[in-house]
Amino acid sequence: MAGISYVFTISRVAEMLGEDEEWLDEISIVLDPEDGRLGVLGIGEESTTAFTRFGIDNLAELVQIYKANPSLLPRPKPRE
Repeated sequence: MAGISYVFTISRVAEMLGEDEEWLDEISIVLDPEDGRLGVLGIGEESTTAFTRFGIDNLAELVQIYKANPSLLPRPKPRE
């Protein structure tokens, strides 16, 4: 297996999947680094979540699960 050479920030993944960034961050908490979810540390307390291609696939599966079973995790209110 080839090493990871790049990751996608959660902002980029939200745009790619057409989903709310905060909601994706909330549901992705169940994913581990082995699942393709990584924490990226910046200066000071700054950090963000990022995903490998494998992680995006896993996250997309979670989105489908939660959309099929909305009672498992509430979605944020739509933006007005």
